[in-house]
Amino acid sequence: MHELLKERVIKPISDAELERRWKAVREVMQAKKVDFLLIENSADYLGGYIKWFTDLPAVHSYPLAAIFPVDDEMTTFSHGSSDPAEAGPAAWLLRGVRKRVSTPIMTSVNFTCSFDAEKIVEELKPYPGCRISFVNEGAIRAGFVNHIRQNMKSAAFVDITDEIDLIKAIKSPEEIEHIKDSCYIHDEAMKACYEFIKPGVREFEIGAVGRFRAKMLGAEQLFIQIGSAPPGKNFPYSHIHAMNRVIQEGDSLGILIEAINPAGYYTHLHRTVCVGKIPEPLAAVYEDMMTAYRRTRDLLKPGADPVAILDDYNDFLQSRGYPTEKRLYAHGQGYDLVERPCCQVGETMKIHENMTIAIHPPISKNGTANICDNYMVTRTGVSECLHQTPQEIYVVK
Repeated sequence: MHELLKERVIKPISDAELERRWKAVREVMQAKKVDFLLIENSADYLGGYIKWFTDLPAVHSYPLAAIFPVDDEMTTFSHGSSDPAEAGPAAWLLRGVRKRVSTPIMTSVNFTCSFDAEKIVEELKPYPGCRISFVNEGAIRAGFVNHIRQNMKSAAFVDITDEIDLIKAIKSPEEIEHIKDSCYIHDEAMKACYEFIKPGVREFEIGAVGRFRAKMLGAEQLFIQIGSAPPGKNFPYSHIHAMNRVIQEGDSLGILIEAINPAGYYTHLHRTVCVGKIPEPLAAVYEDMMTAYRRTRDLLKPGADPVAILDDYNDFLQSRGYPTEKRLYAHGQGYDLVERPCCQVGETMKIHENMTIAIHPPISKNGTANICDNYMVTRTGVSECLHQTPQEIYVVK
């Protein structure tokens, strides 16, 4: 590992871990006769593939792409000077990369949106008839995909995203330690939020205090959503630009923290807070929510089907007179805020040992009850909760 990398990056992924990933992916590529993967992301919340391959995140909607060959090092493509002598990012930031290419691409400027794809076509011209897989093609910019498909007529395009997703979802021992660190950061940010809450403060101020604590612990990226409402009312998750409500005596609040630790791993944490006391209707809803939470937690075992887990959750909701879940209430995490497997209609990936799963079953009726925590899947079930924040409604006196 380069000395500058160790000096400047808070928690770089080890060379051994990156090599483990590359080896596992190349074994799949060889089995499926794939010559090149094309990876592209422009944000780190739901764009963790490029980080997983390179240990460098794509941020702020500036695309970062890579060609990953079955038998050679990568070529990366990023925003920057078109002068090859000034290609970025800095070489010491990247491992497993043979060549760096920069081009002034900005997704807000329409005519630049295929600039990186044009460079990729140039790099792949010497390989007519090659077999290519986009990694999660549906999430890649249309300008990128369309240009490559239109200008590589002799190539065969196949898809091995499912196989890569499974490798990515099963965490190594090194990754598990980073996930635990991410949970610690969330606990500390939640504690900071708790300590700041009182009548008269605004939702965004609570979030700002939590954000500051997380950033001081090295969190690279995060957001905190606060929802609040008078007693007996359901609180919405306020949009980030609409968190100006003033907290009042008797309110109930929801605090949702979603952050990555310095190594780039997401977990998330949600707790319900009451100012003064817990209203009786909310206490009853909260107990139902915790029953649903424990049912899901106890079903998380290797081989379990996430869709069957969703069905069980909906059966419980219907038995108690609540609306069924139409969204997503439990899922994997890692370099992406939401990662497979998901307890959602359409999921085909089963639960495996060493996946990290977040559970967050919201129920709203005369008040909103929700909790969110992370667990590691073990050989027989799940670990102890990875968060230390008590699983209870927090009361501000």
